[in-house]
Amino acid sequence: MPHFSRLKLPLLCTALLTVLLTACGKQSAAPEPERAVRTQLVNAGTASASHEYAAEVKARVESRLSFRVPGKLLVRSVNLGDSVKAGQALARIDAQDLKLAEAAATAGVAAARTNRDQAGADYKRFVDLQRQGFISAAELERRDSVFKAAQAQLEQAKAQADVQGNQAGYAQLVADGAGVVTGVDAEPGQVLAAGTPVVRVALDGPRDIVFAVPEDKIAQVKLAAAQPGALKVRLWGSTETAPLKLREVAAAADPVTRTFLIKADAGKLDVKLGQSATVVLELPPVPGVVKLPLSAVLQQAGKTSVWVLDPASMTVKPVPVQVGGADGNEVVIAGGLAAGQEVVVAGVHVLNPGQKVKRYVPPRTTAAPAAPAAPAASR
Repeated sequence: MPHFSRLKLPLLCTALLTVLLTACGKQSAAPEPERAVRTQLVNAGTASASHEYAAEVKARVESRLSFRVPGKLLVRSVNLGDSVKAGQALARIDAQDLKLAEAAATAGVAAARTNRDQAGADYKRFVDLQRQGFISAAELERRDSVFKAAQAQLEQAKAQADVQGNQAGYAQLVADGAGVVTGVDAEPGQVLAAGTPVVRVALDGPRDIVFAVPEDKIAQVKLAAAQPGALKVRLWGSTETAPLKLREVAAAADPVTRTFLIKADAGKLDVKLGQSATVVLELPPVPGVVKLPLSAVLQQAGKTSVWVLDPASMTVKPVPVQVGGADGNEVVIAGGLAAGQEVVVAGVHVLNPGQKVKRYVPPRTTAAPAAPAAPAASR
């Protein structure tokens, strides 16, 4: 009996180890569930695509005002958003050195006038001496040249004095016309070089709608500008659109954004400086195109594709497509699909190639049973 127990124990351990190894082994993967998807048959239609561009209202003329002479800025009497009038003083620099230069130029005029008067008096005396024969004609000509040089030096001194007088007047910065201050570029105490911008003033007058378009759309914008109603603007906070008249197109693209700056006349629109707007470019309708909901398109391996359903096997496969634009909430497919194909339009991000699917059937709504009529009250 003890010998039989010794033989049975190893067999029992072997069987137990086999069961444990079988339990710890890899189990086969569960099949993917059959997913319900919404589908749509591909039909060719007509697409009227449109493009929208962010825009801003700007003044037709916006000047960067600066001093013509260098100096230290003492006073800036306007701030951002202030309205200014033509001839209004905007800022002032220290004019002490300019006034000293003006005084020196005035003194130079007085010295040149005295020198001219002395040369003129000498010339008159030498004219009398030459008549009496005491000096030669050559000496008289030399005295005449001295007088003319003194006269020229006086004219030069006067011109220089006028320049210095103007320089002293340039110490005050005035507005060229009525407008609104849209920018401040210098503060009191700052030493400015000639031409350094101090304030920016948007002059009153016509307003422009300014926007930028990519390089590949500039031809479409120019073509739409020639067609009435193709180029419109919608102001921020409004649902109404108004036609735009193209006024200026940049000759070269911006070196950083590679876009072309376009200015359109705002016309009689009630706009404000800096107001946001949206420019709408309506493209002509294109027949024979395929349109799908945006939810049907996805990106796979850097390519745009859709899931196409095979009705025979009820499986899906990805098909690359070419996108030609957008039409409202739909995307325009320029190539890759044929009429009659069935495309998945909902649930595209949970599918795999060759996966079994079924068409989604919305549940039927049943009408609630009518409540039984209340029994008539007995008299």
